[in-house]
Amino acid sequence: MNTVSVCCGDIAVPAPVQLLKRGERLLEPDVYCTEFNGQPAVFKDYRRYRGTLLAPVAHLLVRREAGVLRRLQGWKHAPALLGTIGGLALGMEFVPGDTLSSVQHAGQEVFDQLQRALSRLHAAGITHNDLHGTNIVVSAGVPVLLDFTSALRTPRWLRNGPISRQLRRSDMKNLVKMRQRLTGLAPTPEQAALLAEPGWVRTLRNAWKRLYRRIKQQD
Repeated sequence: MNTVSVCCGDIAVPAPVQLLKRGERLLEPDVYCTEFNGQPAVFKDYRRYRGTLLAPVAHLLVRREAGVLRRLQGWKHAPALLGTIGGLALGMEFVPGDTLSSVQHAGQEVFDQLQRALSRLHAAGITHNDLHGTNIVVSAGVPVLLDFTSALRTPRWLRNGPISRQLRRSDMKNLVKMRQRLTGLAPTPEQAALLAEPGWVRTLRNAWKRLYRRIKQQD
């Protein structure tokens, strides 16, 4: 029987109750809701890769996300980590509420909280790297960040490097876009200047687009 490793020992994981998302793409997990210790919980399950060449990569994805959630344990803007299952799945608390992608309007207070939360996350050396409406749930007026699969923890000595700065800039840029869509509040000229992409990012993106077009033409 599969068990989940938590601070109080190994506990059997119940069968899925509701499938939230079927993992159809490469290294995309099955996501399901179930009950854990009498409370609703969400599990991200990569166990279909057990025994395959992709198992080490799946292990890495689980370990990285669990590590970030463990670092954020007790923070109201992230779900609590429940544990991992054999290194190929992890469980977290279920956060009730509506995602920002499913609502037509959100108050400015939500985005004020979200900006403070993102600033604190960045100050801890963590970037989310997949910040969009589907990955933010507003629960009782509090925005909660979900899906830390792409999150990156940067050592202190690298936090002022160009790549780290660009990742933080990208997070903030996505936040500003969501705020403009849901509140109608456009960024100030000062904010727009801070969020403007540097030349080296545009150069890399254009080079990738040209390479991608050439690859598509050869198909």
